[in-house]
Amino acid sequence: MIQRITVLGATGSIGQQTLDVVARHPDRYEIFALTASTRWERLAEQCLATGARFAALTDEQAAEKLRNHLRDAGSDTEVLAGVDALSQLAAHEQADTVVAAIVGAAGVRPTLAAVRAAKRVLLANKEALVVTGALFMDAVRDSGATLLPLDSEHNAIFQCLPQEGVNAGVERLLLTASGGPFREFTAEQLQAVTPAQAVKHPNWDMGPKISVDSATLMNKGLEFIEACWLFGVSPSQIEVVVHPQSVVHSMVAYRDGSVLAQMGTPDMRTPIACGLSWPERVESGAQRLDFSQLAGLNFELPDTSRFPCLALARNAMETGGTATAVLNAANEEAVAAFLAGRLDFMGIPAVVEQTLAKQHAPGCVDVEAVMDIDRQARELACRLIKERRC
Repeated sequence: MIQRITVLGATGSIGQQTLDVVARHPDRYEIFALTASTRWERLAEQCLATGARFAALTDEQAAEKLRNHLRDAGSDTEVLAGVDALSQLAAHEQADTVVAAIVGAAGVRPTLAAVRAAKRVLLANKEALVVTGALFMDAVRDSGATLLPLDSEHNAIFQCLPQEGVNAGVERLLLTASGGPFREFTAEQLQAVTPAQAVKHPNWDMGPKISVDSATLMNKGLEFIEACWLFGVSPSQIEVVVHPQSVVHSMVAYRDGSVLAQMGTPDMRTPIACGLSWPERVESGAQRLDFSQLAGLNFELPDTSRFPCLALARNAMETGGTATAVLNAANEEAVAAFLAGRLDFMGIPAVVEQTLAKQHAPGCVDVEAVMDIDRQARELACRLIKERRC
């Protein structure tokens, strides 16, 4: 039976690599719907290549351009527009699997819509869990949705755990981090980092926002929070280890002293193929790991004095309530300001820390309340960014 797939965030890095894997297996998968924000030209190419039944763009004008372009090309893809259209397609009764690859809090509502519709959800949008936490996991349990992690680290842990997940034999989870492009920079050098430098990750092909998050180690902080919710463990059961080669994608340590590691080349098509085919295995297109070419595997502890974002994320998770939603909102605004040249690199953790200190972060019982906290935190972060420029 062919699996019908909706890709949320199709024009991004994860979305494009998902389509690459899907194209390798036309006998197993077909694209049902594709969504994006504003990049209608790229989405048009994808619709024509895949024959998607539906497409959606959050931007109304971009959607109209896509609609006209596809009509002129003779395509029968139906184009929807607006933020709600993403949730509509995520929950569509004819879709079997939803790849949640939207970057940032913008992916929260459509990913939740897929979960509530009991879809097979392949989660690359870590912010959905960072922002909504227990509300998200409760929705998974209540709906009976299948949730599979696509982030390379969480997918690695998923592969190394027993079938039933974390049990009494599991001692701790070890998340690996490349350390980013500035792992060996001094505090003084970090002050002078430019956006052009920060978006050049040494190992992974990622978009600008995630690349900056990797450079500050906030990406690992967000993954730390995500891992707590995904695997139902406390912050004390997770350790972050810097591994510059990005060959070991993460590990699980057991109480008998065993450590199971998932290894491979740094190619997101591997965890994507794992998620699409689980519990089977299919070809991903990723280059095979050549052990004869490995010069060595190194591991070290992260330096949270130079990269405080990781510690801020851990503290937010330990604080509870909506502190992780505040953390994420402040970080998104700070990264956007950095990329736009309105904030220096070390201003990112500073703004996040100040926002966490000033923004009330109560526990919330529904998603709308959480998103209201998200809005308040963004407004505060924007004011703090402006003040730093004055």
